[in-house]
Amino acid sequence: MQCSEKTKQICSEAIKKKNLPAHFITTIEDIYLPLANTIVNNKQQFPLLVSINGAQGTGKSTLTSFLQHIIESEFSLRVADLSIDDFYYTRKDREALSQTVHPLLLTRGVPGTHDIGLLENSLASLINQEDCHIPRFDKARDDRVADSYWSQYKQGIDIILFEGWCNHSPYQDDASLIKPVNELEQYEDQHGVWRHYVNEQLKRYHQRIFNQAGMVIMLKAESFDKVYQWRKLQEDKLRQNTTSDKNFIMNDDELKRFIQHYERITRHTLLNLPDIADVTIPVAGDHKLKGDLLYDR
Repeated sequence: MQCSEKTKQICSEAIKKKNLPAHFITTIEDIYLPLANTIVNNKQQFPLLVSINGAQGTGKSTLTSFLQHIIESEFSLRVADLSIDDFYYTRKDREALSQTVHPLLLTRGVPGTHDIGLLENSLASLINQEDCHIPRFDKARDDRVADSYWSQYKQGIDIILFEGWCNHSPYQDDASLIKPVNELEQYEDQHGVWRHYVNEQLKRYHQRIFNQAGMVIMLKAESFDKVYQWRKLQEDKLRQNTTSDKNFIMNDDELKRFIQHYERITRHTLLNLPDIADVTIPVAGDHKLKGDLLYDR
């Protein structure tokens, strides 16, 4: 398959804006375009919710962005682009959670630190063809931006691309939660209160959000060991693009601790989600997407 000249031009401009190499157009034509075609072929009469999973740094945002360009240009469909990251609770709300449930809930990321009600209402508005305002989260400030900066979608969306690191991540049974997977769990969650709470919240995410998806895509990292390396690249980029001194950008030690919050779910997801996802895309250590798409169903 090949993109139209119009789509090539749009994607080429996006490649420059994202500082990607010029040869990235090959990835777009070899992988993103066939995937976009598969999504469109799965579209139903009502808006199709596509859930995109990937560990930190696997390229979820890049994939989602280019899928939107391709679907809108090649197929003349309207696309909404959502990230679960933008639905984090405000820092004030997470401070309250850390005091009433467990101190580790101050750190954004795990299930239970998202405003699931706001996310549920936003998806309902899009699916019901209503106008919708989508929140945005500033990771450098570790807080939600003001309402005036939220994204706005008009009614008439055809496809909703919803990406998140824990989207459709399988939850665990109670026995699997007993043994700590890292130092964070061993020393800061000695009684397992935090990880049991997170696991129960993940169940609720499936019931209230994930089960609405008509298609599940996974960007599969080679291993969890690559996640820290990739997440560090994200933090370095965030540091370069932030001018304010009042920020929550992490140094190396803080980042290593931060990643441990994600480790349990990420490792479990890497092992089990490929059996559930409709499409799995292997991601090599150099960030390149490997080979053909793997269609599991």
